[in-house]
Amino acid sequence: MKDATTTTQKSASSHLILDVDDFKGDFSFDALFGNLVSETLPSFKLEEADSEANDSMQNATKYSQGTSSPLFPDVEKLLLLFKDSCKELVELRKQVDGRVHNLKKDVAVQDKKHRKTLAELEKGVDGLFESFARLDSRISSVGQTAAKIGDHLQSADAQRETASQTIELIKYLMEFNSSPGDLLEISPLFSDDSRVAEAASIAQKLRSFAEEDIGRQGISAVGNATASKGLEVAVANLQDYCNELENRLLSRFDAASQKRELTGMAECAKILSQFNRGTSAMQHYVATRPMFIDIEVMNADTRLVLGDQAAEASPSNVASGLSSLYKEITDTVRKEAATIAAVFPSPSEVMSILVQRVLEQRITSLLDKLLVKPSLMNLPSMGEGGLLSYLRILAVAYEKTQELASDLRAVGSGDLDVEGLTESLFSSHKDEYPEYEQASLRQLYKAKMEELQAEGHRISDSSGTIGRSKGSSIASSQHQLSVTVVTEFVRWNEEAISRCNLFSSQPATLATYVKAVFTCLLDQISQYIANGLERARESLTEAANLREKFVLGTSVGRRATSAAETAAAAGESGFRTFMVAVQRSGSSVAVIQQYFANSISRLLLPVDGAHAASCEEMATAMSRGEAAAYKGLQQCIETVMAEVERLLSSEQKATDYRLPDDEMLPDHRATNACSRVVNYLSRVLESAFTALEGLNKQAFLTELGNRLHKVLLNHWHKFTFNPSGGLRLKRDITEYGEFVRIFNTPSVDEKFELLGITANVFIVAPESLSTLVEGTPSIRKDAQRFIQLRDDYKSAKLASKLSSLWA
Repeated sequence: MKDATTTTQKSASSHLILDVDDFKGDFSFDALFGNLVSETLPSFKLEEADSEANDSMQNATKYSQGTSSPLFPDVEKLLLLFKDSCKELVELRKQVDGRVHNLKKDVAVQDKKHRKTLAELEKGVDGLFESFARLDSRISSVGQTAAKIGDHLQSADAQRETASQTIELIKYLMEFNSSPGDLLEISPLFSDDSRVAEAASIAQKLRSFAEEDIGRQGISAVGNATASKGLEVAVANLQDYCNELENRLLSRFDAASQKRELTGMAECAKILSQFNRGTSAMQHYVATRPMFIDIEVMNADTRLVLGDQAAEASPSNVASGLSSLYKEITDTVRKEAATIAAVFPSPSEVMSILVQRVLEQRITSLLDKLLVKPSLMNLPSMGEGGLLSYLRILAVAYEKTQELASDLRAVGSGDLDVEGLTESLFSSHKDEYPEYEQASLRQLYKAKMEELQAEGHRISDSSGTIGRSKGSSIASSQHQLSVTVVTEFVRWNEEAISRCNLFSSQPATLATYVKAVFTCLLDQISQYIANGLERARESLTEAANLREKFVLGTSVGRRATSAAETAAAAGESGFRTFMVAVQRSGSSVAVIQQYFANSISRLLLPVDGAHAASCEEMATAMSRGEAAAYKGLQQCIETVMAEVERLLSSEQKATDYRLPDDEMLPDHRATNACSRVVNYLSRVLESAFTALEGLNKQAFLTELGNRLHKVLLNHWHKFTFNPSGGLRLKRDITEYGEFVRIFNTPSVDEKFELLGITANVFIVAPESLSTLVEGTPSIRKDAQRFIQLRDDYKSAKLASKLSSLWA
């Protein structure tokens, strides 16, 4: 058995072959294991796997049941195989470890050699770098030397060339320095038309050299009285030659220009650029343009803008004419710009000269005829348009000329300050512009007032002879204030402000102009409103005069009644007229305030204090109208109260408040005088309620209510009252109180309420008077006076009975 096992081991060992190469590359343990057991364990097909598994389970069952056959018969072989493999692997590991050890030793030796080699190489490289550095330094040195040699050679060549040119120039210079005016013996170069450019260049160099020499000799002559004459002859001859050459070139330039030969013109312009940078050629070209030398062009400009009759030129026609003319000028300049660009070496300089000539000659000539500055001491008449016509044409010309300047700048104007030059054309007109604007507004105002006055006279005359007072009323009505007229004033001012905006580019200057113009409007509005209110007061004054005549004249009869009614009608008409004037003045002030807020206020902000100053001026200007309105309203109250007194005096009967005792029923109606007064007040104050508003309305109605209260008290003190009359008085007081309640003035309402309570002193029995007065202390003063008006005041001995009450 032992021999069999040994034999099996040897047999297994003899077949086991493991090599280090088996573990190189893509090593797979499964592949190695399969190779080891492939001879011991036969391979089975994949589809027999299940049956083999079942057989294994059956063999396991049989084995468990006591069968003696082994479960895996090749186990022993496999175990021997694995043991031998392990031994082989151990041997291989030892071999590998040995080889690795040997390799480490070899690597260490090689690394040492390598490091030694690298150190030697580094030393060699350092040596090479040093060599290269020395080589580079030498190359640089050689290059610098070569460059210096090249510079010297170039300098020497330049000096040689300069010397050669100098010799040539000296030769030419000596020819020109021969004798004054003798240019016959000079070199053919200076007379050859094909070499004009070269001749011009040399001539300029000779002039420069000769002039420098003269300058040096002039300095040396200060200390040397025997200095030579120098090159004065050469300079003179060269100057003559250059002048002759320049004239010849200009002639050729003109000839080429007439033929429109741009190439020939360009050649001449290029050569002429050597003479004073070509200034003469540029100026000559510009000066020969037809628009500057043809007098018919100038006349056509004037006719296009001003028409055949310059004195009747309107701003709209001038604007249309300037637009057409300036478009024509722009088109002409644009065409010239194309020619200039093709001819001149420096076209921008030529364009600068051309545009400057257009503005200074053609435009200035036109503006001198268009803008004739009037004298402030002798203004043109309104029939001729007045100052306004001049200002409108000035604004149109300024605006259109600014547009022309912008168009010319777009076409091309070189370095020329077109805007500044354009501004200078209008400088004489802008210096006194604010004064002219204010003078124009004053002239317009004066003309408008004359127009309104003349219209009033015409209407007054056309009314015929309808009575002195009636005619005066009609004439006065034609002079009433008009919001339309005020709106016209504002429209003038708006137009003036628009011109201020046009002429003022700086905000501070604009604010100054606007303030001056607006102040002029305030003066006009103040004067117009004040005068209008004063004219409206004339009807009130006339009515007062009629009342005075009525009082001083006949006091009874039909004639007196007619005079009183005439005075009353005049007063009522005057009241309405003045209230209309007050209403229109308020509307006018509102128009001014709105105009200031919308158009003026923002323009004044750039100047400190200008806005506040204008607000103060506006308040001051309106105060004059307020003073006139106050006087007129006082007259209105006087007029109304005078009529109330007349109605009370004429309509109130003594029996109204002292009714007979035998009357069965008391009369609860208001007296006829009360009804007439209330009706009159309702009718006449209707216009006041419409015209007045706010605090003005409240103040007026308060004053009117207080005056009415006072007039009624004074009136009732003329009568005596019995109880029935006291009831009727109380009815009158109630009627008056209900009327004044529409005034919406609490102080007046309170007075009439107390007056109604006071009237009770006529109604109560004598023994109840003390209780009435003591119960209402506020009526004590009026009650004392009213009690004296009782018809039983003496008979009932009320003075003694009530003496303790007044003590």
